[in-house]
Amino acid sequence: MNHRWITSSRPNDKKLGYIPIGYKLMLTFTLFILLLVFVNFYISHSMYDETMRKQTRVNIQGTLKQIRDNVAYKVDDIVQTSATLYDDPTLVQSVRRNLSGTENHTRMNNVILPKLESAAKAVGLNLRLSVYFHNQTVYEKYKNWDSEKNKDFNEQTYDIYHMNRILGKFWYFILPEEKYNATMMWKQVEEDERDGRISMIRRMVDMNNPLEIKEVGIMRFSVRLSQLFDSVDYTKLGDGSMLSVLDPFGNVVFTSGQFVEDNSQTSVKANHDAAVAAYDKNNYLIIEEDLPQKNWKIVAEVPLNIIEQEAKRVRTVLIVICIICVVLFTYMGYVISQSFSKRIMKIVGVLNAFREGDLHKRITYRGKGEFSQIANALNAMGEDIEALIKEVYLTQLQKKEAELEMLQSQINPHFLYNTLSSINQLAKFGETEKLQDMVVQLAQFYRLTLNSGRILIPIASEIEQANAYLDIQKVKYGQRMEVTFDIDTNIWPYETIKLILQPFIENVLKHAWSGDRIHIRISVQKEGDDILYRIIDDGLGMKQERIQEIFDPRDNSHTGCGIRNIDQRVKLHYGNEYGVSIFSKVGIGTAVQIRIPARARKANPDKRGG
Repeated sequence: MNHRWITSSRPNDKKLGYIPIGYKLMLTFTLFILLLVFVNFYISHSMYDETMRKQTRVNIQGTLKQIRDNVAYKVDDIVQTSATLYDDPTLVQSVRRNLSGTENHTRMNNVILPKLESAAKAVGLNLRLSVYFHNQTVYEKYKNWDSEKNKDFNEQTYDIYHMNRILGKFWYFILPEEKYNATMMWKQVEEDERDGRISMIRRMVDMNNPLEIKEVGIMRFSVRLSQLFDSVDYTKLGDGSMLSVLDPFGNVVFTSGQFVEDNSQTSVKANHDAAVAAYDKNNYLIIEEDLPQKNWKIVAEVPLNIIEQEAKRVRTVLIVICIICVVLFTYMGYVISQSFSKRIMKIVGVLNAFREGDLHKRITYRGKGEFSQIANALNAMGEDIEALIKEVYLTQLQKKEAELEMLQSQINPHFLYNTLSSINQLAKFGETEKLQDMVVQLAQFYRLTLNSGRILIPIASEIEQANAYLDIQKVKYGQRMEVTFDIDTNIWPYETIKLILQPFIENVLKHAWSGDRIHIRISVQKEGDDILYRIIDDGLGMKQERIQEIFDPRDNSHTGCGIRNIDQRVKLHYGNEYGVSIFSKVGIGTAVQIRIPARARKANPDKRGG
């Protein structure tokens, strides 16, 4: 039920002291914003910026320590694994012996290979263990890492080489003098730079004489940078930050972030000067953390906006005061706007009803302000739109029905003319029995066609109508025409627009003959949510150009007008996604398909059928 409040005042009358709603809302929100900005400004400037930075620095340093410990743990794993081979008496004595034949084979399989394989798989990383022996009798066993196809090889492997392969290498030349269980070097050598890896290099020594440490070979443990430094992730500090790992010589080993775009090796001083300059100019904070195991360091470069975000977490006082202000302002706004909110919600309700198609809803306010004017305008608009929609709907409905009737009227006379012509021929040749049968079948056909003036009929009636037409034609063609029906029993509950099968059957009998006989197959099937009619013949067929001409609306000739009319009737009634399609090949035959939606019959259909 629609409720209406009657107003006895004219909308343009003004009360003494009336303030427009725009001024009221503007005054309320202006006071709210000014107070909130003032309180935030006062609290923000009452806190010490240095305190916030110190707290943030502590948090970032804590994160860097966690990163340092993670990297150190992985480095220690690799170092400890190398220590198991460093002065292993069994391995060293086996490697020093000059053997050949079966003894050499036994040494390789029982001592050297098992120990190297165990070391390569001792750490849960993608290790490449390369060992270079002075003893030339030890077999070489290696993968060709220079090949690009092995660049992303992810298995834990070990390789054995002879020492003469690296004697001229610069990285071997700069390996520091041996100090027992202490000398090692981290450096990108061989294929490391190409594959994004770094190697831990150290000697394998013979300690039979502690006063004279002898080099037996060189071990190189190559590991992916992304695995070794997976915890070096700038996102732990925030967007815009950068984390770098520097070796003892100041070279950039690994970088995460956007701050330093050049990852090439640069000096510590250059990095430090660039960072300080960036800090002074662009408000970046530089924090370093040492990795004592290898004298590496982690450098964090953090923008001050992230520091401000971290500092806000400790500004609990500001948050509390803001919450109090919000509560106070909300209460004040509620008191001031209470008289407006109910009216506004009623107007919104009417607008939502209009949007959803309910144009009957009305609203009226007492008073002299804008709300009463808006209510009157909304009521008038609803009435006007409702009247206009009804008028347009009726006009479109009448137009659509007129078009359907026009298309229907174009088909019936066409068929009647052809049938009367056949009756004339039978009368001319004196075949009175066939003439009588044809007249009876014609009467039955038109009884089904008229169908009380309805456009929509049961599919069963459409099939019966087509069968009546075929009975008429059997009088004319006799045994020369063979017809089979393929009817899906699931189609009986559905309805269709009438007279869409007969014109196509007539078209086959008129144009498709290629000999003395013709076979027509009529299929009606339910596929998904659609009904498909198919009229298939084994007649003359037609070219694709002819099919295009039939459906061309610009073709003003009468050829194919019956097919176009049916296609237009289907599209007009059901929509453009439905209609007629033709598939044909010259000398083989033609298949016509008519697609309509599967719509159940109404219990008491009206005269127009929809």
